[in-house]
Amino acid sequence: MNQQFNNNDISDVIKADKAHIWHHLTQHTKFDNSDPLIIVEGKGMRVWNQEGREHLDAVSGGVWTVNVGYGRESIADAVRDQLVKINYFAGTAGNVPAAQFAEKLIEKMPGLSRVYYSNSGSEANEKAYKIVRQISHNHYDGKKYKILYRERDYHGTTISTLSSCGQEERRAQFGPFTPGFVSVPHCLEYRSQFGDVEDYGIRAANAIEEVILREGPETVGGLILEPITAGGGVITPPEGYWPRVQEICEKYDILLIIDEVVCGMGRTGEWFGYQHYGIKPDMVTMAKGVASGYAAISCTVTTEEVFQKFKTNPSDPLSYFRDISTFGGCTSGPAAALANAKILEEENLLDNTTKMGHYLLEQLENLKAKHDMVGDVRGKGLFCGLELVADRTTKEPVHESVTQAIVGDCFAKNAVVIGATNRSLTGFNNTLCLSPALICTKDDLDEVVSAIDGALTRVKEA
Repeated sequence: MNQQFNNNDISDVIKADKAHIWHHLTQHTKFDNSDPLIIVEGKGMRVWNQEGREHLDAVSGGVWTVNVGYGRESIADAVRDQLVKINYFAGTAGNVPAAQFAEKLIEKMPGLSRVYYSNSGSEANEKAYKIVRQISHNHYDGKKYKILYRERDYHGTTISTLSSCGQEERRAQFGPFTPGFVSVPHCLEYRSQFGDVEDYGIRAANAIEEVILREGPETVGGLILEPITAGGGVITPPEGYWPRVQEICEKYDILLIIDEVVCGMGRTGEWFGYQHYGIKPDMVTMAKGVASGYAAISCTVTTEEVFQKFKTNPSDPLSYFRDISTFGGCTSGPAAALANAKILEEENLLDNTTKMGHYLLEQLENLKAKHDMVGDVRGKGLFCGLELVADRTTKEPVHESVTQAIVGDCFAKNAVVIGATNRSLTGFNNTLCLSPALICTKDDLDEVVSAIDGALTRVKEA
């Protein structure tokens, strides 16, 4: 760690933080008798706090974002050089990095052709919802306005994205919500709604069709799903699920929106998570790993067919997509995204993700064999989860406090940062979440698994 701050500087920073910063997802009474964590530097897989203590980050910035690791000078330089040329102009005009990154992105996404820029995953999903609603008004007399979402999935923090949130504790106290959003059942085979069946994936997809028929197909315009559920427990789709979902959407003329905010840009070993499953989406949203957190950027990517629906009636002054995102006009985001994509390609990080992902899953399966508390291991690429149970036979989940104790133990005893479902799913905040940077090595993963191994033992014995 570079000694950027002396003790007096850090003391002043902590005082300013405690006096003025409203931290995300934090009950601030915890700071009445303690100091907040201040991260002052990062390099590769490691970050350093205000005391100079080094931590191994196994969740890519806490929220699955820093895909290419910390301290990437090439990205910082690309952003700096671009900002000196032109930092911003409204998205009604174009700019060089936006056009270049859109072209690069579309090369990785066969079947899609248009990129709409904004600045967060929540906003990217809001754009998709507005596209569905406006198509409904302009082509279906306003009738095909409903948007379906799945239990356990998460799509953002605005009121409308929370209206499509399948995590009840995330939604709590923020209602009333935007009308027209309807939930469909989850697809977590470990907690099958149908008992022990061989065709769980087909049944879970058919449950979506049942909701469509109940609501009326003529009223349903969109279905938004994560390719792999992230914060809802790292849920990989069961066999047969995605082909049936695609078939249902085509049958009822429903726009399929894939939320790649977490899975996108290499996290699963493909450029996008949906590409593992042969899906042909109408829209794909992304953020987080697009620029690995070096600049704010999100994208709503659509097919040409969706785009052309806003050109069919130019005489109507309200027929075009009447939306703007102020910071979608920033040039720093696409400049950082271009440099980020270059790193992914030149360092073969998708291949590393696949190889290290297989290794990580093998090591987590070893933990399952060793610890009865591990009920299920799930994941793809460097995106893995361990569901913890009090009893393997009944699958009774451990209490959220147990999950958080393990997270805390890894941090305190081994300086390893892992994640977990937290105040999201009533009774089921019991999954440890791992999403290390795509640059990780076997040694890094061994350190992570060793920390979890020790934590499982110590928490069980406590």
